[in-house]
Amino acid sequence: MRSSIPLTQIIMLTNVVVVAVAVVVLLVLPAPPAPSGAPGASGAGQAAPGPSQPPATPSPTPDLPSAELPPPVTATAEFARQVKANEAGMVPILMYHRIIGKRLASIDRTPAQLRKELEMLARDGYVPVTAREFAAGRMDIPAGKYPVVLTFDDGHPSHFALEADGTPARNTAVGIIYQVAKKHPDFRPVATFWVNQQPFGLQNAKDQAQAVQWLTSRGFEVANHTWGHPYLPGLPKKKIAEQLARVERLLKQLGVPPSETMALPFGAMPRKRSTVQSGRWQGVSYRFKAVFLAGAEPSVSPFTKNYDWRSVQRIQSNGKKGECRKWCSQYWLEWLDKHPRQRYTADGDPERISIPRGLRGSIRADRREMINAY
Repeated sequence: MRSSIPLTQIIMLTNVVVVAVAVVVLLVLPAPPAPSGAPGASGAGQAAPGPSQPPATPSPTPDLPSAELPPPVTATAEFARQVKANEAGMVPILMYHRIIGKRLASIDRTPAQLRKELEMLARDGYVPVTAREFAAGRMDIPAGKYPVVLTFDDGHPSHFALEADGTPARNTAVGIIYQVAKKHPDFRPVATFWVNQQPFGLQNAKDQAQAVQWLTSRGFEVANHTWGHPYLPGLPKKKIAEQLARVERLLKQLGVPPSETMALPFGAMPRKRSTVQSGRWQGVSYRFKAVFLAGAEPSVSPFTKNYDWRSVQRIQSNGKKGECRKWCSQYWLEWLDKHPRQRYTADGDPERISIPRGLRGSIRADRREMINAY
């Protein structure tokens, strides 16, 4: 396993500053036109009114690719060697914000840029899993493939909307994910959407429920990103609990299971980390299995001793210019391609953790009975 770089804390702080500045820009700039079939666009964590979404009942036409995983295999040590399995390796967790035709902030991506990155991931053998699946260690993808977690912050209208015929709008994040999955059958169409008080820019509760149920019924994850997207280190404990509990109450009303994961606004961790791990406000409780940062590098495997569910690393989707010279998706995906032994490679067996023999000592004590070393 690659050890953490000496400047990790500095890099994390830099990422917080970069993301914070970019989100402030999103809040003050005029909103771009919404995608076809979407409600009005808005800034990060803010929502604008839009038309009603079609019912959440799955449409038989067209036939969207399924998020179901193939049947598992039984991985012997020899099989794990053949597929070069390394389930102690690093996992890229990619962070996206708005997906819009003209970028207005550094963290924006255009539909073309998102499509290009997802196409590259598909060609290179990556298979998406949700943040919830990653945190649970249930990355049950085919043997020899690499997990990637696609995460979208703020529940922006550009992430999800339906056309009149019930299909995902073409240039939304969900629409693009399905387009890539149709072209590459091994590319599983799932992602995690961390939302604020008005998911996907929808103000009507019925529309919100239809949207989140459409997504969760097809394998996507919709979870907690705080009510108003505040800078959490500046809030007292009770206010932090309110920010998280209000989203949990909303999601329950919309028919979504309790959030098992959450992403910190701006990637900013309160001084007392436990305040965002679990809590209670006005009779509503929350308890997360993983809390996600705003960036710097790929995450270590959730099976390893140095995995910390309280502060999981993500990578901002971007090129290699400016502050992204070494810390965004293009750099890290190229790095992982050049260092395949450092990358998480699946064995296709949910009941085993397959690793090279020299990595036995890196696996957590509660997972040692699952080790399949070669």
